[in-house]
Amino acid sequence: MTDATPTSPLALPALTLVNPHDRAVPLLTVAQLRAAETTAQAALPAHTLMARAGAATAHFLREQIAHAPSPASVKPVWFAAGPGNNGGDALVTAAELKRAGIVVEVCMPLEVKPADARWALAEARAAGVPITAAPPESFDAYGWLVDGLFGIGLARALDGVFGVLAQRLAARARSQGHVLALDVPSGLDSDTGNLVGDGPAVHATHTVTFIAAKPGLYTGAGRDCAGAVSVAPIGLKAGIDTPIEASATTQSTQSAQLNAPALFGAAMPARDFATHKGSFGTLAVVGGDTGMCGAPILAARAALLAGAGKVHVGFLGNDAPPYDAPHPELMLHAAGKLALDTMSAVAAGCGMGASASARQLVDRILQLDVPVLLDADALNLVARDDVLAGRVAEHVRVHGAPCVLTPHPLEAARLLGTDTPAVQRDRLAAARALAARYAAVVVLKGSGTAIAAPDGRVAVNPTGNAALATGGTGDVLGGLIGALLAQRLPPWEAALAGVYLHGLAADTLVAQGEGPVGLAAGELAPVIRRLMNRLFYAAKD
Repeated sequence: MTDATPTSPLALPALTLVNPHDRAVPLLTVAQLRAAETTAQAALPAHTLMARAGAATAHFLREQIAHAPSPASVKPVWFAAGPGNNGGDALVTAAELKRAGIVVEVCMPLEVKPADARWALAEARAAGVPITAAPPESFDAYGWLVDGLFGIGLARALDGVFGVLAQRLAARARSQGHVLALDVPSGLDSDTGNLVGDGPAVHATHTVTFIAAKPGLYTGAGRDCAGAVSVAPIGLKAGIDTPIEASATTQSTQSAQLNAPALFGAAMPARDFATHKGSFGTLAVVGGDTGMCGAPILAARAALLAGAGKVHVGFLGNDAPPYDAPHPELMLHAAGKLALDTMSAVAAGCGMGASASARQLVDRILQLDVPVLLDADALNLVARDDVLAGRVAEHVRVHGAPCVLTPHPLEAARLLGTDTPAVQRDRLAAARALAARYAAVVVLKGSGTAIAAPDGRVAVNPTGNAALATGGTGDVLGGLIGALLAQRLPPWEAALAGVYLHGLAADTLVAQGEGPVGLAAGELAPVIRRLMNRLFYAAKD
C-alpha cells in the first residue's frame, strides 16, 4: 500500500512537512486529535493515516541522511517500536526506508497489538526489516535513532524496558544527536508539556508530529524533549490551515495557537514621514522602591528602543538617580509627581515593593483611562487585595481595554490562590483561568510562555531560551509590552508581539555566541530594536 501512485490517498500528502516556528499554527489537544483521526478514518481506506505518517517520517529521514555530512548519513537507522500505534508508525517508516535501500533495524520489546499496527508489522516483515526484542548494548553502530515507543495519550510513567530505552535515547541525544521522536517524545504529555507521571522521557533532537502540532511540544519540558519540530499534516489540512475562532464554544475546547508575527504584525504602527514623537505615545514606567531602581530603568530603556515616543520613569524609592546617563532621553521623576493621567500607557510593578505607598499608586493607576500593564510587585499587591483585584477586572468595562498581567509561575499561583506546582501542571489552563478571573490579557512566563485573553484565546510562544533565566529580563519584557501599548497596539497584539520579540532577541544573541551563559538583561533591548526594524520596517522591493 505504501507504493501508491501520486493520486492515491496514501501518496503526496504524506510528504508535506511544515516547519511551524514562524507560523500561527493550531496546537491541538489529544481529544481534538482523536476527533480529527476518527473523522478522517471514516472517509479513508484502512490504514491510510498510519501509512501516510510512516511515509512522511521516511521522507524526513531520507532528507536528513542525504544532506548530512556526518557519519550518521551512512550508518543504519535504529527504531524503538512500542506496542501501540506509535510502534506501528515506526514499523511503516522502517519498511519505507528498507525499500529505499537504507539499512534499518527495529527493536520491538512487546509485539504491537492494535489492528493498524499489526498491518504495519506485516508490512515491515514483507519488506525484510530485521526485528529484535532486545536493544543493542551500544548505539555506536547506528546513525539515526527513532523513538516510536508511545505517542499521544500515554497515561502512566514509562518503566521497565521502555523507561530504560527512553533514558538511553535521551543520553544519545545529548551526546551525539540524531534522535527523532515520532509524534511526541515518549513520556511527554502532549497537552501540558509535563513528564507523564514524573517518569523518564525521551529527549529528542527532532520530532515529526502528525496531523497538527501539540501544545506540549512547546511548553514546560516539551521544548527540551522535542527539539526541532516539523508537522506532517498527512492530508488533514485542518491541523495546519484552519484558523482559530475567538468565538469558540468553550475555553476548554478551543485550540491554542503558536505565536507568530502573523498574529500581530498588522497591528504595528506605520512609521510615515509625517509622524512625530506624539504619534508613538508616552509611556510611564512606575516602580523602583529604595534599592530596586535598576528594574524600572531596564524597563524604560527597553521601551525607548522599542519605539515609544516618550518614556517617563516614576520612582518610589529615595535613592533614584537624577537621570540615566546611557539614555538621557528618559525622563525621571518621583512617582508621586508623575502626571499619570497624561500618559498613553502605564507599566507598573518593576521593583515597586509592597509598601502602603506602592499599594496606593497601583490603585490610582488602575483608575486611569489608559492601557495598563502590571508586573512583579504590582501583581503581588493585587493578589492579596480584593479591591485592587476588582479594579483589574473592571478595567476592561470602565476603560474599554483589558489590563495586561505578566506573572511568572509563583506570581500566577498567588493570583489564583494556589501553588506553583498546580500552575505548572497545566500552564495553558492556568493562563486561561487568570485571564478569565481578572478579565485581562495574561502573559504566563516560562518555557513556552502562554498568552491568554479573556475571551478564551491562548497562544504559546516558540521563541526564547535559557539565556532569559537571569534577573531583569522580565523588566525588559514589561517595558517592551508597555511601549507597544503606548503605540496603541491592542493589549492582545501588544502581548503577543512583546513576548515573541523578547524571546527572538535571546535566540539571536545565543546564535551569535552571547549566551545562554552570562547574557545580561540589558543586552536584549538593542537586539529587539534591530529585529523590529528588520521584520516590520525594512524597505520593500
